[in-house]
Amino acid sequence: MTVSAMHDARCTTDEMKVTLVNTNLMKPPVVPVGLDYLATALKQKGHDVGLLDLCMADDWKKACDGYFEKNQPDAIGVTVRNTDDCYFASRDFIMPGIKRIVNYIKTKSPAPMIAGGVGFSLMPEKALDHLDIKLGIAGEGEESLPALLDVLGKTDEYRKIPGLVRKVSGNFVRNPPRYIDLSTIKLSARDTVDNLWYFNEGGMGAVETKRGCDQNCIYCADPLAKGRICRARPPEDIADEFENLLKLGITHFHLCDSEFNLPYEHAVAVSRELADRGLGDRIRWYIYASPVPFDVNLARLMKSAGCAGINFGVDSANYSMLKTLGRNFMPSDLLYAAKTCRKQGIAVMFDLLIGGPGETRKTVSDTIKFASDCDPDRIGVAMGIRVYPGTPFADWVKSEGDRKKLHWGKTKDSGFFAPVFYLESDFTSCIQNLIAGDERFFFPHARNKSYNYNNNKALVDAIKGGERGAFWDIMRRTPVPKRGSEIEL
Repeated sequence: MTVSAMHDARCTTDEMKVTLVNTNLMKPPVVPVGLDYLATALKQKGHDVGLLDLCMADDWKKACDGYFEKNQPDAIGVTVRNTDDCYFASRDFIMPGIKRIVNYIKTKSPAPMIAGGVGFSLMPEKALDHLDIKLGIAGEGEESLPALLDVLGKTDEYRKIPGLVRKVSGNFVRNPPRYIDLSTIKLSARDTVDNLWYFNEGGMGAVETKRGCDQNCIYCADPLAKGRICRARPPEDIADEFENLLKLGITHFHLCDSEFNLPYEHAVAVSRELADRGLGDRIRWYIYASPVPFDVNLARLMKSAGCAGINFGVDSANYSMLKTLGRNFMPSDLLYAAKTCRKQGIAVMFDLLIGGPGETRKTVSDTIKFASDCDPDRIGVAMGIRVYPGTPFADWVKSEGDRKKLHWGKTKDSGFFAPVFYLESDFTSCIQNLIAGDERFFFPHARNKSYNYNNNKALVDAIKGGERGAFWDIMRRTPVPKRGSEIEL
């Protein structure tokens, strides 16, 4: 019997040995929360799940050697969390590094590989082609991966698997997705990933309360990766998850939602459940949020539930730029949000995105000055917009955009798989003059790429020294050399 046939035969049994591989090597480490949820779903279906977490390894090749000497799985799931660092100054393309990992694992195991993850789901066909993997799942895997394992090797059944991507007669075929009703699946176990290690090394745990985003930001890839339909988890299961992680000694968390307060009612329900369980005095958590809908009632409830900081996706404080970028709020909403957080003792971060279509020195000045006057604790300034295929922004760039304003990294890719950024003009000196040494601002100096949190020594050292929380809040509280404050969140 051939190796392939042996695997096909083993795949017909109820239980399979499945290895999930975390390929994200960024430091400080970020919890692979999606793998933890996926492992829970696989275990609920009776599968034997192993984790090869290469982020924890000093030498990922030795980690692979040691793992596959002891384990021979029936299938291997490979996560692609990011395709690049999404940072204009470096434009670091991560996929070649993931390909090296994939190629090395192929020398250690004949098991079929299945790709997935948020980064993969943005451009699944391009990712499969780049990694030379035959199967992938775009979107949620908690239902699709177990369903695929049930029919692995039976290619005539593949068309039934939601979100499955594969090659048929030399062409890629992607099955339509089917979004999970998150009220029907319990994800709170969190018992596969070493979450305490990530807390100690990365400064925080992670929890996802919902998936999907129905907003109209022209550049955002979240609706592509997670869908435009918002699916919320039950507040009770979310609170169970916090309690399970708290039992491990994890006290600080990042909530992975695109915008925690969308929908508003779910944010209220989650906050109330956490507060009712008395968790507000025992945990601290940070979120991304939209400036609207946001009010004092939600802020007060979130504070009572343990919310320590909010990163508002502001982008701009100029009305015309907000409209261009597809945002649904007014500059006045930013001032209200910041003041409301101040009154409740919640730390505030504003994230600005400079350089979109039509940006001028005046719109930049409007944004910097207004954001400064709102007096948040920190203001991040990112210059250049990553162009993701499938977004309205990518369509505009292709049809109307000035390609001279596109900036590639080392790999020039007309399909936008490798990192490419649109920048209306270089506003570096303009921004520096407006900031004028204001230490509340995080801004990427043209010659200093340490603004990116990946491998940021000041941040890593602060966490090793005991600091906990969102990266921006750690740096807010930690004295560092002046240039060291120029980091990405």
